[in-house]
Amino acid sequence: MIVHAVKTRTVLPNACTLPELLNESLPDVTEGSIVAITSKVVSLCEGAVAPLDAIDKHELIQREADKYVVLPANEYDITFTVVKNTLMPNAGVDESNATGVYVLWPRDPQQTANAVRAYLCERFGLKQVGVVITDSTARPLRWGMGGIAIAHSGFKEVRDYRGEQDLFGREFTMETAAISGSLAAAAVLVMGEGAECTPLAVVEDVPFVEFQDCDPSAEELEALKISVDNDIFAPIWRAVSWKTGGGSNTTDYSSTS
Repeated sequence: MIVHAVKTRTVLPNACTLPELLNESLPDVTEGSIVAITSKVVSLCEGAVAPLDAIDKHELIQREADKYVVLPANEYDITFTVVKNTLMPNAGVDESNATGVYVLWPRDPQQTANAVRAYLCERFGLKQVGVVITDSTARPLRWGMGGIAIAHSGFKEVRDYRGEQDLFGREFTMETAAISGSLAAAAVLVMGEGAECTPLAVVEDVPFVEFQDCDPSAEELEALKISVDNDIFAPIWRAVSWKTGGGSNTTDYSSTS
């Protein structure tokens, strides 16, 4: 696997559309590549921001979250939230690499991933090309941020090992590999977390990716979700009282609304 970071202009809210940014920043994309795009750039291009002085940050986080937990104050001023079926501190609301605004999560990252895939196919005449919308988050009990995928298009998301055997004949019963998440982790590492101004990456030489010449279907996306009952983190979900935020996901994690 080869990952190239792509330098762009400094992106400001509503200063350009995402296709305009891609036009000027991606001179070429080859067949069988994956284009990774940070969620912040998507949000800035679509104007998903809120002025710092227009709303209290905690009110904004609760408005953006599907679910949130009210916990005692902590030194990082973090609110634990679920947004778009993802556990994400502060509902993705971010102040870094922005000026005078809070940057929110993209309004519909899946729609964006689908649209970018269509754009790449048309512009470069491609049939096998993927898109990953990325963000980064902390890991429990470990320093350092790592990349995650919040949307993908153009390839199968899960490599299912269940029913196969390991090196010693043991049958896998629950093991699956998240392809977009692994690609996002590599792309975010190369793109950086600071002032690199490289919010795009092109990933090449990915023989483990099974491309498909279509967007993921609603059924495929739904199948990626896991119920709380089957989630290995269920005891943690249920140890706190989740409150319903302003988002659209009403899943009850702890039998407390």
